[in-house]
Amino acid sequence: MATILRTLSYQYQWLYDTISGVAAISVGGEARFHQLPLQGLKIHSETKVLDVCCGSGQATQYLVQYSQDVTGLDVSLLSLQRAQRNVPQAKYVEALAEEMPFLDNQFDLVHTSVALHEMKPAVLREIVKQVYRVLKPGGVFALVDFHKPTNLLFWPGLSLFLWLFETQTAWQLLETNLAGVIEEIGFEVFKHQLYAGGSLQVIQARK
Repeated sequence: MATILRTLSYQYQWLYDTISGVAAISVGGEARFHQLPLQGLKIHSETKVLDVCCGSGQATQYLVQYSQDVTGLDVSLLSLQRAQRNVPQAKYVEALAEEMPFLDNQFDLVHTSVALHEMKPAVLREIVKQVYRVLKPGGVFALVDFHKPTNLLFWPGLSLFLWLFETQTAWQLLETNLAGVIEEIGFEVFKHQLYAGGSLQVIQARK
């Protein structure tokens, strides 16, 4: 069960940004955090990019630095309105991630940042299936999200963060082999790297 802090963090942009900034310190700051899932990928100005669960554009602002064809998708109209103000270079679509209103084989890169942990397992699988559908053959799915810490020193901080700001689905993700789920859908995982004592995972997978 999430606390009132979760509700407040989504209601007030400054609080959400502060929380995100503090959480990213463990990997060298927010800019580096958002670069982690993009490392090693070839992204140019015409790369068709989809930012799934883009929120208020926290990661979208980095994607538009690479590509001039970025689309942000989110179910929250309020978040999309904020994203439009924060990152006007991108296009935005209001929809559920598990019901993407896009044609098959449309994007070169699908990205998502700390969003899958908010989904129930069945919904998470549907989202991955949708990502696979909308990606072009050879396209890449790149993401960063929580992972069960491999260093015990990181357990207290992650546990406190999840207790204050997340729901049961975040705890479920810690027990999920996310890379395995992605491979079951049909992807080839070519990068699975852990950061911050194993509390964060970066996955890059090819269709």
